[in-house]
Amino acid sequence: MATSSSLSPSPSPTHSTITLNINGEKHTLPVDHRTTLLDALRERLELTGTKKGCDQGQCGACTVLLDGRRAVSCLQLAVAAEGREITTVEGVAEGERLHPVQQAFLDLDGYQCGYCTPGQICSAVAVIEEHAAGWPSAVTDDVRPEAGPPPLTADEIRERMSGNLCRCGAYVSIVQAVARAAATRAGEGDDSAESAEAAA
Repeated sequence: MATSSSLSPSPSPTHSTITLNINGEKHTLPVDHRTTLLDALRERLELTGTKKGCDQGQCGACTVLLDGRRAVSCLQLAVAAEGREITTVEGVAEGERLHPVQQAFLDLDGYQCGYCTPGQICSAVAVIEEHAAGWPSAVTDDVRPEAGPPPLTADEIRERMSGNLCRCGAYVSIVQAVARAAATRAGEGDDSAESAEAAA
């Protein structure tokens, strides 16, 4: 006669070996299925640019890019990120050349303590691409696809960056930095960048 223990299902494995594509490089590592992408980045791969803030998806300090879109890595399981393109703040520059967002944050003091800055930068990179693709925000007046990208006003930038908190209160400089980087991406030159910053 079968015992109760022999009838119970075998426990499922709680660990897997996964390969993460981070900043163009593949990293293979064993992880507990409960490991967040944030902890895998920081504790297992020593990519400490991504910061742990609230650990509840509220502050945006841990923002990374998954397939070019923003994600708070504290709420993303590492096993669910396998097969996706992950970009952290360490991967936004092109070699020694800073990304325009990084340069604008430096030039315009878009940080104070700097703790939230990696998440702000990753979000800003995605925000600029989302805007250029014509994605509306909650403050966009005309959301029809044929209307194209709305003007990237200070209100648009604030709304689009609202998932990233800065306890130091460097928001004015952050908005100016995003405006300058967006103008640089669009190739509009210094005059347009200055007018966008002034609007911030």
